[in-house]
Amino acid sequence: MFIKEFCAENLTELFSLTSEKVQRVELCDNLAVGGTTPSYGVIKEAARHLHEKNITVATMIRPRGGNFVYNDLELRVMEEDILQAVELETDYLVLGLLTKENLLDHDGIQFLLPATKGLPLVFHMAFDSIPKTHQKEAIDELIEYGFTRILLHGSDEKNDIFNNIDHLNDLINYADGRIELMLGGGVTAENCNDLVKKTKVTAVHGTKIN
Repeated sequence: MFIKEFCAENLTELFSLTSEKVQRVELCDNLAVGGTTPSYGVIKEAARHLHEKNITVATMIRPRGGNFVYNDLELRVMEEDILQAVELETDYLVLGLLTKENLLDHDGIQFLLPATKGLPLVFHMAFDSIPKTHQKEAIDELIEYGFTRILLHGSDEKNDIFNNIDHLNDLINYADGRIELMLGGGVTAENCNDLVKKTKVTAVHGTKIN
């Protein structure tokens, strides 16, 4: 048994979901740029509606499209968005912060942690941009920060995810259950069972997962 997480743009398709189809929803705006932070009203209504269906909500915290290198002003915007999402009873927060060298932005993460109020944290698919030689170290660091899940595709080239099986399994074996690795990017209702069999992951993510 594995968890299906539906990636939703605003309130689109939320009303047709059931907990039998999906168990979690990642809520965001503007999927054309990979997702940004949804509005106050969207988070409020989505959380209320989905909780009534026993579906949990992960809210994207991302002030803009583009890269994941944020300046001080953007970090303050993210801090306010986190506090708002916590107030609106989101279940998880989705973050992705990198340096110009595509390593974890430790200063940015440490700045935002107090605002999260201990809510479970998910690291965004920005993880794929971290050089492969540093990804295992990044897994250890994210665990230390308290992240409970990493969304990844296995490559930042947006290739067929099945081409990344060997690398994904290497990371899954390294994580060894210490943090959930959730697969996304080209994962669908049609291929997710095969993907789970080949990787032994416990969660998959996508816009076509239901």
